[in-house]
Amino acid sequence: MDSKDPFESFKAAQKAAWASFAPLATLTTPVAARLVRHARVQAGQRVLDVGCGTGVVAVTAARAGAHATALDLTPALLEVARENSQIAGVSIDWREGDAESLPFDGGAFDVVLSQFAHIFAPRPEVAIAEMLRVLKPGGTLAFATWPPELLVGRMFAIRARYGPPLPPGVAPPVLWGDPAVVSQRLGQSVKDIVFERATMRVPALSPQHFRINLERTAGPLVQLVQSLTDEPEKLAALRGELEGLTAEYFENNTVRQGYLLTRATKA
Repeated sequence: MDSKDPFESFKAAQKAAWASFAPLATLTTPVAARLVRHARVQAGQRVLDVGCGTGVVAVTAARAGAHATALDLTPALLEVARENSQIAGVSIDWREGDAESLPFDGGAFDVVLSQFAHIFAPRPEVAIAEMLRVLKPGGTLAFATWPPELLVGRMFAIRARYGPPLPPGVAPPVLWGDPAVVSQRLGQSVKDIVFERATMRVPALSPQHFRINLERTAGPLVQLVQSLTDEPEKLAALRGELEGLTAEYFENNTVRQGYLLTRATKA
């Protein structure tokens, strides 16, 4: 990572926090197929998965015949991603790296994808500029994000109330789930923006089970719970709010997590 990066400490914390994410990959696997379809990935295309995590999007694209490259900040997740590609019998170029400084030439890819990942880059304008830089003119940019008014977005709001404020200059990830904000950020660099809403259904025996699973795997919540270990009353209040919110989306042993898909063509 560039030692001159003003957000180096923030990114180092993100890198460590997301190391525990791997168990959630099974839940995001169906979303990966939906995103790849939404992006209209074709055999032979050069596809980049930004913030690939355990590689569910990259592997899905490679199984569709694409030439996939995937990048993530967290080495522990890339280890799982490599294993996933080996099991699936596909070849993927795995890279450790930063969404704000992609190690690729301009116009290197036909499609650039991100599933709930680039949203955690501290500077949206930098991350999206990099994603568009490595995308060829006429290429497809597509990503999945969390709308602020639905479950995960509302959980971000709860976390913000209980945790320390984001460092100066760091944008809230949930803004990427607002179509108006997305359109503004993409601006004149793209054309033909298409939004689509979908829902993933997460198995859970209870809202309490769902909350515990997130505490063990979801980077921002992992960090917050660790920071509150010496404040038991505050931690209990946080957990109560999370469980109460989850109960609104809990039915038949599943939790509804609505998300937003975006697709655009580079101008």
